[in-house]
Amino acid sequence: MTVRDVVVAGVGMTAFGKQPDRSLSGLAAEAVGSALEDAGLHGEATDGLGMVYYANVLSGLLQGQESVRGQHALSRTAVAGIPLVNVENACASGSTALHQAWLSVASGQVDAALAVGVEKLHTDDKAQALAALTSVLDQERLPEVLAELGATGGGSVFMDFYARAATRYMEQAGASLEDFARVAVKNSEHGSRNPKAQYSRQLTVDEVLSARRVSGPLTVPMCAPMSDGAAAVLVAVPELARRWGADGVRLRAVVVGAGRRGVLGELLPAAALRAFEQAGVGPEDIDLVECHDAAAPAELIVLEELGLCAPGEAVAKLRDGATRIGGELPVNPSGGLQSRGHPLGATGLAQVVELADQLRGRAGARQAGEPQAGLAENAGGYLGPDAAAATVTILSR
Repeated sequence: MTVRDVVVAGVGMTAFGKQPDRSLSGLAAEAVGSALEDAGLHGEATDGLGMVYYANVLSGLLQGQESVRGQHALSRTAVAGIPLVNVENACASGSTALHQAWLSVASGQVDAALAVGVEKLHTDDKAQALAALTSVLDQERLPEVLAELGATGGGSVFMDFYARAATRYMEQAGASLEDFARVAVKNSEHGSRNPKAQYSRQLTVDEVLSARRVSGPLTVPMCAPMSDGAAAVLVAVPELARRWGADGVRLRAVVVGAGRRGVLGELLPAAALRAFEQAGVGPEDIDLVECHDAAAPAELIVLEELGLCAPGEAVAKLRDGATRIGGELPVNPSGGLQSRGHPLGATGLAQVVELADQLRGRAGARQAGEPQAGLAENAGGYLGPDAAAATVTILSR
């Protein structure tokens, strides 16, 4: 298939966190307006923008908004009336929307497309949000799947999933609880430099280890919080981006993968291989990473599954400081899901916002040198024993 070159022309996002007084539409409008402005499109200008993809996961269950969610959320923005497709792919929804935006432009269907992701997880009843997360499981086999996960009840089924993965990784790689705490500490330090992160506190290993247990070996600071927020990424052909005056970053690859029931460890390596082939680069060319660390152990597991280090080597990189800002391979300079926050539909796009800012040298206090290529990994859902969906995105200067 012959595809056109595509650049990220503009990015925008809101602060992430508990925002009870903000609406889905208000959050989405802020992110969209920032992305358009960043690309050089001011006021109501949408020159060349031909498609919008709107990602959201749980507003049907939490806000009661089913069907045409994006059309409602964006009805008072500059992009109202532009053809829009609603996207839902669990926690990988935002990056899946970006994949569709890229495909629209790369295929020649349109010259520019916008991916928007938004989520409001905070409600007056926290139990309602936790219960909504159970919708990612196979409802026809729900009792069986809950038993398979060892679900503790009353908490997040995702943390039960990550607790099992953490225990498995400890056995295979020799990782310790202190290593998982070190991941959370690193990401808290990164997040403290990010003005849009949900948490700005800097933790210690002792604070992480002494915190309340959530599931298995996981304590509260090792787990991503529930968040409200939105992010948007505008992609275009280079010629149009230059006409806008945008500082474009090359979108080298964006790949969506699907898991298979009963298969573990296949999903992400396969998606990464396709992404590297599509981008024409290898793991050795990647200068920084934003990965889906919904729980601290996931960061170590993902680095190995992406091929960014050999099996069992992620722990050594962590201990040596290689994954910190200033290290050999900075991971989650934004603070990651644990500190930046995790508004499900926006998370994958927020990762790309961070990569674009880093590649353009405008990440401020968390700038990780002068990176030339960055990779984002976003995963979602549960098929058992692995995730149901995963995406890998590669950007470069």
